[in-house]
Amino acid sequence: MSNLWEAGEITNTAGEQGVPGDTVPKMFWNGVGKRGAKVCMRQKVLGIWRSWSWDDVGTIVSEVAGGLMALGFNERETASILSNTRAEWAWADLAILSCNGVTNGIYPTDAASQVHYLCEDSGTHFLFVEDEEQLDKALEIREQLPQLRKVIVFDMKGLRDLDDPDVLSLEKLRELGREFNAKNPGEMKRRVEASKPQNLALLVYTSGTTGKPKGAMHSHAGIVYQLAAYPDLIPAEEGGDRMCFLPLCHIAERMFGEYVPLYVGITINFVENPETVPEDVREIQPTVLFAVPRVWEKFYSGVMIGIKEASRLQQAAYAWGISVGLQIAEKTLAGEPVDGFLKFKFRVARAIALDNVRKLVGINRARFLLTGAAPISPDLVKWYMALGVPMLEAWGMTETCGGSTCVPPTKLKIGSIGPAGNHNQMRIDPETGEIQVKGPNIFMGYLNQPEKTKETFTEDGWLRTGDVGAVDADGFYRITDRMKDIIITAGGKNITPSEFENELKFSPYITDAVVIGDRRPYLTVIIMIDQENVEKFAQDHDVPFSNYASLTRAPEVQALIQQEIDRVNKKFARVEQVKKFFLLDTQLSAEDEELTPTMKLKRQLVQKKYLPQIEAMYS
Repeated sequence: MSNLWEAGEITNTAGEQGVPGDTVPKMFWNGVGKRGAKVCMRQKVLGIWRSWSWDDVGTIVSEVAGGLMALGFNERETASILSNTRAEWAWADLAILSCNGVTNGIYPTDAASQVHYLCEDSGTHFLFVEDEEQLDKALEIREQLPQLRKVIVFDMKGLRDLDDPDVLSLEKLRELGREFNAKNPGEMKRRVEASKPQNLALLVYTSGTTGKPKGAMHSHAGIVYQLAAYPDLIPAEEGGDRMCFLPLCHIAERMFGEYVPLYVGITINFVENPETVPEDVREIQPTVLFAVPRVWEKFYSGVMIGIKEASRLQQAAYAWGISVGLQIAEKTLAGEPVDGFLKFKFRVARAIALDNVRKLVGINRARFLLTGAAPISPDLVKWYMALGVPMLEAWGMTETCGGSTCVPPTKLKIGSIGPAGNHNQMRIDPETGEIQVKGPNIFMGYLNQPEKTKETFTEDGWLRTGDVGAVDADGFYRITDRMKDIIITAGGKNITPSEFENELKFSPYITDAVVIGDRRPYLTVIIMIDQENVEKFAQDHDVPFSNYASLTRAPEVQALIQQEIDRVNKKFARVEQVKKFFLLDTQLSAEDEELTPTMKLKRQLVQKKYLPQIEAMYS
């Protein structure tokens, strides 16, 4: 559909199309039997898209599974995957599960010491790695992992001369699998049928911002239950295109990017690498696109920078077009009808400007957009709505096996995460304001950490989410902040920092922000700039800089960020306004301890590490 207000209600037809199966491997193999020659997956390799049918993927998965069994992989053992998101990740995952094993995903940005902890804690016997870089981590720690038997490499580039009996390529593993399956034709099928709903299927480790990562255990029953609920929670239908690019070891992409498409029958499109996402999404033009707020902010920033470089006529066309779109967005949010003349103006706006913006972002075919995993600026949601593509906010956790709520496309409420899905219950704790969840989708507990598991649940069995929120008369929930993040100023004022931070991140020059002020007289903020956009600003305004640190210290850049803070301050009461700021002068990446694998600043660590700079803002 082109947009919500031109094509009526979004319907869901997945209920009849979702494949049966009480475990993930049974679901997958029933899908292979049902869909056969239809395209299952695509991946861009060296600039060229390659496709695999369901039959093709079935053959590959059976070969990988056969190879694992040939090497002695036993039922209920664990295998880990250390790789960026790619088709081979999904093949390995499905093969492990088809062996009646347990899959554990590891972020490719994790250091060797972290990989060691995750492999040791999970009891990993086989480790899949992406390439030479990830293999180096495995080789560094393997002597400390006596249970680790083999390491399998997806991409052998640069490893042609490697001679190590415990390391083999994915191709070699598949070759072993073909031989094993020929001699044992019914073994994999037996293992698939032996997989039980109550069995452990996945380990999904939390990011570990406070202490060691915790391995959340998910059963087949919980995953399949969640999959059956997804089409009602988030509209889906067979035959569309999804783009899979976020980390598959994160529960959100594993469910929405891999398992839901396999369940419903949607083509999975894997990007070439994380750096090619903007180009790949324009080529894929997915029918539904899920991304975290940082990605949506990056797309918006790219458009804003492009418009500044456009001709005056193009700028005028965009300004008029987006204003028409915003008028419709406001009426839609208010529940007011959109008259025929405004609809006509919107069609003109799309023709002369907005469709070009949609194509530039890669959302021209999108029925709707989905955002989650972190709060998002309301103005950013409105901007995408003004383009004619509804943006739905969803909420869930690792422990809830993905989505627990989603704003329905027929009743948009910005700032809300929507009502609880029919598959789980939600409530607000009357004393703490914490959102709590209960349902069959809730995880089994944390591996090897019974005390942490016990702390996570109330006495009557509700999951403590750690999110503070409220619910309105329509049953729509809104998250105000994390319980541990609420700021109480020296004057006793309760502040929810995420609201200010989200408004700041709407700026094309700001990537992330952490508001400071607990037990202090006023609020300050630590800011991580958007390097690409700020560098371009500096070049356009002849601002001299020699490196990233000097860029952040340039008076013109400091003034630029102050303007952005002043803009946001106008939206808040005096006590909620930020008085001073500090720009991080180190260029951070996912390998740095200050960032989570999903590229969010770790609030507590940042406050501790940059305490001298914080104190300077209060001196």
